[in-house]
Amino acid sequence: MNDDLAALSARIDRTNELLQRMLAEVAKTPSTHAIFVDAGYLYAAAGRLVAGTEDRRTFDLDAEGLIDALIDTARTIFADSRLLRVYWYDGARRRIHTAEQQSIAELPDVKVRLGNLNSSNQQKGVDSLIRSDLESLARHRAISDAALLGGDEDLVSAVEAAQGYGARVHLWGIEAPEGRNQAEPLLWEVDSQRTFDLDFFKPYLSRRAAPAYEATTGRPTRDDVRFVGAQIAAKWLAARGRDTLVELLPGHPYLPGSVDQDLLVEAEGLLQYSLRGQAELRRALRDGFWEHLQTQY
Repeated sequence: MNDDLAALSARIDRTNELLQRMLAEVAKTPSTHAIFVDAGYLYAAAGRLVAGTEDRRTFDLDAEGLIDALIDTARTIFADSRLLRVYWYDGARRRIHTAEQQSIAELPDVKVRLGNLNSSNQQKGVDSLIRSDLESLARHRAISDAALLGGDEDLVSAVEAAQGYGARVHLWGIEAPEGRNQAEPLLWEVDSQRTFDLDFFKPYLSRRAAPAYEATTGRPTRDDVRFVGAQIAAKWLAARGRDTLVELLPGHPYLPGSVDQDLLVEAEGLLQYSLRGQAELRRALRDGFWEHLQTQY
C-alpha cells in the first residue's frame, strides 16, 4: 500500500513539474494580435461620416496612412503584444484585384483577401473569409486578440468561432452621423468596443471634385444621362443646402414641376443635347438625381 502511495505521489509530482514547465513556456510566449478590416463597411461608414456619401467612387482613401493609424492604435491597446498582420477584406469582380487593392496588398504586414462583387456592386463571400481566418488563427493559437473593424450581423459567427478557441475579439467601429452602423447582436458578442470619430478619419479621406461631363456628338446613353443627374444633385446639394433638398424626398420618385424643369434645362446644357420627347433618357436623368440624393440621407 505504501509503495502504491509513493508511486502515486511520484506521478503527481511529475505531472505538477510538467504543468509548471508548460506554464513557464506559455508565459515566455509573446501575445499576438491581428487587425481584420471589412473594407465594405469602412468605405461606407467613413465615406458617409467624412464625405457625406457611401459611394466610394466619389472620394479618395489614403489606405496606407489609415492602416498605419490602425496599427498604431492596436500597438497602444495591446502594449505587450506583437502584430501578426492586417487582413483587408474587400470585393472585386471575379476576385481580380483593382489597382487600389493591388497597392494595398503591396503594403508591409497587410494581407488582402477578396470576395466577389456582383452586378449590383454587393460583396459576396467576404464574411465567410473573415470567419475562416479568425477561426483558423484562433484555433492554431496564432493570435490572442483580434481587432475587428466591421458592423455586419453575419460576423457574429466569426466572433463566436474565434472566442471558442480562446481568442479575445475587440470590435472597432466608425462614428455614425445618425443612429448606428453596427448590428446590435455583434456588439453583444465581442469582448470590447471602440469607435473612431470624424477627427480620426479626416486626414485619410477626401472628396473628389466632380468631373465635368464631356459632351459627345450624337445621342447620349442612359449611363451618360444618369451620371449628369447625379452630378447636378451634388451641385445643388452644395449650393442649395441639405434642408432644401431633403424636402423632396417624400415625393420620390416624382419631382415638383419647377424642380424637374430646372433639372432638365441644366442637364441639356451639360449634355449639349435636347431631352425633350426622350422619355427614357428623362427617367435616367431623374434616376441619377434621386440615387445621389438618397445616398446623403
